[in-house]
Amino acid sequence: MAIDILIKNAICVSHNGTECTDIAIRDDIIVAIGDLGNVDAGETIDASGLHLLPGVIDTQVHFREPGASAKEDLESGSRAAVMGGVTAVFEMPNTAPPTTTAAALADKVGRATNRMWCDFGFYVGATSQNANRLNELERLPGCCGIKIFMGSSTGDLLVADDHTLTDILLNGTRRIAIHAEDEERLKERKYLSKKGGVSQHPVWRDRETAYRATDRILDIARKTGRRIHVLHVTTEKEMALLAAYKDVASVEVTPQHLILSAPDCYDQLGTYAQMNPPIRDEAERVGLWKALSVGIVDILGSDHAPHEKDKKALPYPESPSGMPGTQTLLPLMLDQVNKGLLSLERLVDLTSAGPARLFNIAGKGRLAVGYDADLTLVDLRKKWVIDDDWLQSKCGWSPFSGRELVGKPVGTFVRGKKVMWQGVLAQQATGQPMRFQDTLNG
Repeated sequence: MAIDILIKNAICVSHNGTECTDIAIRDDIIVAIGDLGNVDAGETIDASGLHLLPGVIDTQVHFREPGASAKEDLESGSRAAVMGGVTAVFEMPNTAPPTTTAAALADKVGRATNRMWCDFGFYVGATSQNANRLNELERLPGCCGIKIFMGSSTGDLLVADDHTLTDILLNGTRRIAIHAEDEERLKERKYLSKKGGVSQHPVWRDRETAYRATDRILDIARKTGRRIHVLHVTTEKEMALLAAYKDVASVEVTPQHLILSAPDCYDQLGTYAQMNPPIRDEAERVGLWKALSVGIVDILGSDHAPHEKDKKALPYPESPSGMPGTQTLLPLMLDQVNKGLLSLERLVDLTSAGPARLFNIAGKGRLAVGYDADLTLVDLRKKWVIDDDWLQSKCGWSPFSGRELVGKPVGTFVRGKKVMWQGVLAQQATGQPMRFQDTLNG
């Protein structure tokens, strides 16, 4: 059979475990895996010494378009993604205008198609105004699900009361992503942000602020029978609660919450370490790793949320919350693999199989015949330093700049197209909306 690309001698992490094998690609699809000998192919790549992973799926990014394209746009954000080995992203709805209508969703899909470097899905933001239409909106092409902001963050989307939350969870069937911070407690404690600088950020938006919101939404999810996905969980207490609700709730953590801790991050990075929910102390960081090791954590997301340097340099609390992360998601976690904190197989489950399983993504998340040829090739032994010249985000910075890592993405394939190889982009972007098994027929 005719083969477009043959990848030889790769160390593949697949349903068979970890093994050295070959992979053949034709018409965007994996068509053969095994010892393929000297099959005639349009291009043959010798991947000796490299690990081949299912394409990484980053299920939480903010690419800021439309409305804040000086910070980021769909092209630049996705360029950063593929440079970091990410083959698909879920983009958030807190743009301007927000993605809360069919027209706004269609506009984003139109902007992204063949302009983004990776494949994509867009969240629809839930509001009190569109609650009774969410069952229709979540089934539109390009929609990866519904997003709720229970606490105020970047943008104007906010659903704070249990009555509206219940209405939203009763309208539709797909898994809903949740930013869980309690708005009433945020308002009550706002005065705490006015004194002491950025180190006050986790004091104002404290553990109880996160726990109250998580507790509330879990209760509503159980009563309504609706699946939810709690984003960027930051406390051990939340993790213990979430463990009792695994029938309805899945769990995300971010690399920055697993790697950084207060007060050091605020002393060293200042407002560049500011995000919502906040980076917390070392005990909470260790608690997140415990939850990951016992399986409470389902997936990793970057919460890529860039801001310009001059905005981030404003004195707290005028400084905005958020940091870039989609390009560093995989490199940071490869370094954790090399440090012995998790296995490569577990990392694949957190970044490929897990997202596909939770959100019923069609044809992605596995190295298997018949699946999209979304592939991430990494040099697990590569020692290198993150520098600003490597970064592709418009914001031009990372809280991890200057950090030495072991393990680096060297190739990104999206549906069989080599969009990044050895740090060089392809000539043309070909990103397409992802398909979901829940909505194949709309």
